[in-house]
Amino acid sequence: MEKAINRQRVLLQHLLPTSSIGHHNSESSLSPSPCLAGDNASYNRTASFGDDIVIVAAYRTAICKSKRGGFKDTLPDDLLASVLKALIEKTNLNPAEVGDIVVGTVLAPGSLRGIECRMAALYAGFPDTVPIRTVNRQCSSGLQAVADVAAFIKAGYYDIGIGAGVESMTIDAMDKIKTINPKVEIFAQARDCLLPMGVTSENVAERYGVTREEQDQAAVISHQRAAAATASGKFKDEIIPVLTKIVDSKTGETKPVTISVDDGIRPNANMKDLAKLKPAFKKNGSTTAGNASQVSDGAGAVLLMKRSLAVQKGLPILGVLRSFAAVGVDPGVMGIGPAVAIPAAVKQAGLEISDIDLFEINEAFASQFVYCCKKLDLDPEKVNVNGGAMALGHPLGATGARCVATILHEMKRRGKDCRFGVISMCIGSGMGAAAVLERGDCADDLSNARVASGNSFLSKDAK
Repeated sequence: MEKAINRQRVLLQHLLPTSSIGHHNSESSLSPSPCLAGDNASYNRTASFGDDIVIVAAYRTAICKSKRGGFKDTLPDDLLASVLKALIEKTNLNPAEVGDIVVGTVLAPGSLRGIECRMAALYAGFPDTVPIRTVNRQCSSGLQAVADVAAFIKAGYYDIGIGAGVESMTIDAMDKIKTINPKVEIFAQARDCLLPMGVTSENVAERYGVTREEQDQAAVISHQRAAAATASGKFKDEIIPVLTKIVDSKTGETKPVTISVDDGIRPNANMKDLAKLKPAFKKNGSTTAGNASQVSDGAGAVLLMKRSLAVQKGLPILGVLRSFAAVGVDPGVMGIGPAVAIPAAVKQAGLEISDIDLFEINEAFASQFVYCCKKLDLDPEKVNVNGGAMALGHPLGATGARCVATILHEMKRRGKDCRFGVISMCIGSGMGAAAVLERGDCADDLSNARVASGNSFLSKDAK
């Protein structure tokens, strides 16, 4: 009986907020210890519980085809303002409490986009006392923004922050370096940093044996899943409708519209039609317009703070950021980044790949997406369950924030059957990034207490 009481006491201490630990009157010498995330991995859930960096809201715009989609006449600062405003309105947070806004963005010149982001914050109702900055780590910029904010909160620089992302590929086209250093001729990997992304996709397909059929099949599945998610209303929880305008290219007539649906999804995508498309980057290649990500416009934003503050404010906890990792890989096959970044982030979180319930992997190209899934031996039913960038689109700086919103809302829908999720993407010039997220209400319902193999205890620290 005494053993059972002691075990109960340990479990209860795991759930005490930080402020309560010091006032707990324990009758034994027991002290809190790590509680298991899986059978073979643990991380601290006791004294640091209240210091968890949590996400209380995550939203995005619809993602639209650049130059011909719903946002072709919408400025990037208006896209960003819409999601920033939504965070404040839907949480009733005083915008003056936000310590910083970090925005991932890629194509626009840094100083100019920084000014546009500052303007967007002012449009959204933030006072001039709230600072803002941009971050550019290519396709992971939106996720990097979220990770940066989490790190700054953890360090105590401020209590509340926003990680966001925005890209208008209608306005800002992908460009080449205008003056190339001649040194690249003697540094092969530096030279490979200049390769068009589509060429690196072909390199992945050739080096790792990813067939055209596998790539086209991945694209079909992406469109089918995205179409099904749209039809069932799954994206309504994460998409913020944007009131904007469309200009008729022939008549010049302007009409107001509200954009609330991703417009790049092709519900009727099929293998026969995709097989007709010609290679886009290399003669006799396998990367086509149909099995690569779409060029898109969009924005996303994520509101972060410590768990203790979220509880104090009565805000729901959508997710917990458990880890983030950025890694480097061979620039010539930059698309393999997720295959290296995901294990790094999972290990950092004290978990194993088998502990992850959902994966959101950016589909920059089908070649690299297929390779990464095969390399990590991922269950296809756990990866991009609502489609990915081949169907939805890939607004470079916004994709990371979009993925956070998508996976956390899906994890919330799945409830107790879905505890951990991973977001990952490859990065131009040869990198990869990944983050591990935990469903926000897990710790509240004792689902962190799992039966450990080899005994009947709820966690291996209860011995």
